[in-house]
Amino acid sequence: MADTPSTVYIASLEGDTGKSTVALGALQLLSATTPRVGVFRPIMRSATEPDYILELLLEHCTADIDYEQACGVTYEQVHADPDAAISEIVMRFHEVARVCDAVVVVGSDYTDVASPSELRYNGRIAVNLGAPVLLVLRGSGRTPEQIVQVAELCEDELAQEHAQLTAIVVNRCDPDRLDEIAAAVAAVGPPVWTLPEVPLLTAPTMTELRTAIDGKLYSGDPELMQREALSVMVGGMTAEHILERLTDGVAVIVPGDRSDALLALVNAHEAEGFPSLSGIIMNGDMLPDPAIARLIQGLKPKLPILTTTLGTFDTANAAARTRGRVSLSSIRKVDTALALMEQRVDGPRLLELVAVPRASVVVTPQMFEYQLVERARADRRRIVLPEGDDDRILRAAGRVLQRKIADLTILGDEAVVRGRAAELNVDIDAAQVLDPRTSDLCGEFAEEYAALRAHKGMTVERARELITDISYFGTMMVYKGIADGMVSGAAHTTAHTIRPSFEIIKTEPGVSTVSSVFLMCLADRVLAYGDCAVVPDPTAEQLADIAISSARTAAQFGIEPRIAMLSYSTGESGTGADVDKVRTATKLVHERAPQLLVEGPIQYDAAIEPTVADAKLPNSEVAGRATVFIFPDLNTGNNTYKAVQRSAGAVAIGPVLQGLRKPVNDLSRGALVADIVNTVAITAIQAQARTRQE
Repeated sequence: MADTPSTVYIASLEGDTGKSTVALGALQLLSATTPRVGVFRPIMRSATEPDYILELLLEHCTADIDYEQACGVTYEQVHADPDAAISEIVMRFHEVARVCDAVVVVGSDYTDVASPSELRYNGRIAVNLGAPVLLVLRGSGRTPEQIVQVAELCEDELAQEHAQLTAIVVNRCDPDRLDEIAAAVAAVGPPVWTLPEVPLLTAPTMTELRTAIDGKLYSGDPELMQREALSVMVGGMTAEHILERLTDGVAVIVPGDRSDALLALVNAHEAEGFPSLSGIIMNGDMLPDPAIARLIQGLKPKLPILTTTLGTFDTANAAARTRGRVSLSSIRKVDTALALMEQRVDGPRLLELVAVPRASVVVTPQMFEYQLVERARADRRRIVLPEGDDDRILRAAGRVLQRKIADLTILGDEAVVRGRAAELNVDIDAAQVLDPRTSDLCGEFAEEYAALRAHKGMTVERARELITDISYFGTMMVYKGIADGMVSGAAHTTAHTIRPSFEIIKTEPGVSTVSSVFLMCLADRVLAYGDCAVVPDPTAEQLADIAISSARTAAQFGIEPRIAMLSYSTGESGTGADVDKVRTATKLVHERAPQLLVEGPIQYDAAIEPTVADAKLPNSEVAGRATVFIFPDLNTGNNTYKAVQRSAGAVAIGPVLQGLRKPVNDLSRGALVADIVNTVAITAIQAQARTRQE
């Protein structure tokens, strides 16, 4: 770990610049290339309320620091004694710096009246921390010439304190003038990047609107309270005119006694061909007539309906003044912010400007996940997601599409899938949605499947029934080359997901066993564990298959394969059927793939720990530095990976299926959205490798 970590100070001249978007992107970039990345806030937003920006950034940093450590001083301390505040900030910063390789410092938020003097104070802090300044400017409502004037003012203010202005990000720009603004501001000197205004990032959620109007949830799905209201409309006209003016994501303010308007809005939200609303706000401290209330209750709308005691003007005014936050709970905003920075900012150039050395040996989970996404994005593939009725799949699909990790086909009833995605505020417009029950591909797929399984007595009629099953339909898409890979299993068993693959795709040449590995991301490296999910009690021949496939998979993901064939015995000391099986499997690997480094039988401690290896197998090329661990049976492998995952805090990515001609991957039924995204990226990378081989 470096004694003096690379540090970047993110500062602005005023509030509402979207500085948190830039900070989040910088943190993500650093975490992908540097092992221990921390965050520090020299001046806190409030002495009494939690700083939501700091909470968000701490969730994404990789250094072992907590909220209190990341806090500097309050505004009150700065006002009382600016010099003493600087001393306190420097002291607290270096406590953080001691456990970090890089630190993102997020400047003040202008909770007082904005003035250049506050930027100068931030510049003074940056100098004392030895940090170059990444300046964030607001482009909304300004011409390129006005933005240049602001940039020059900031440059002068920072120069007064001898702060180093290393780059400028102009955020919230007119999307049609990004290049024009960048060219104009480039005259100031430092590198310039421009980010467009994205209404979503400043849109309040229904929860934030409820707080602003001091409202209550009358009915609806509480989970949908996290949906952003992209606009607010006062429904003061008749129902038909309200319907004419609806747009996606609108929150409609309407008095509770307007029965016609309420029923029209509730039904419009559910009806195909109408926009998906974010919510309804019943103002004026009025509730629907009991008969209308029963009718609404009978419709069971998921759409959030709020009540407030405020009148129409006050409700509309409060809603209009409410600005959304990019916080821990706003997942779509976080994804949008990250995608903006990835697509609009030259990451390697920024790292160069803040003098961040790339790690050569250490690979953290965040670094590995970033590498997966970058590799998948570099050569996009089409992945089919059969479980379009699962909210996790839809949320993951939105993230995959937004970050351009892969192209997607989602299976399910198109109206239902897109309607639920809209309710969840997930953008899947770029995805293809197919219904296996009605698709034109069913006839072709049934005939193909019947031909493939004719030796088992399969008929076209029976195949037509089977092919409407999502797993069979999705697998056939992969087999026919319509999709490059499939990811399923969030709501189905492993058998349901992979049985069609055995029947249709089959194993690749030279391999007779379909198996799996987990990519185990430890604090400083990534290992491959196989087989932990598919083959219960492999024979020696199957174990050799698993080892060779696992080495190939590890190499695909940048892990240099050194194979440890695990047993309860190391070397020639042990006897018994179990250890003999591992010994035989090791010999088979040597014979079938002599280029691979493999050791076995070997105990886990001798495989991973150099000091133990020196004592037990001093001349081994694998012992003490193994990267691919092959377990003798499913019981051992499954329990070991879970023990390491839970006890050592490792991130387990997988299971990654291997041995098939084309990539199909199974999800755990407890998979999180992030797990699904990672598995899609892995499947895309496997598809890339398959294309290269072909």
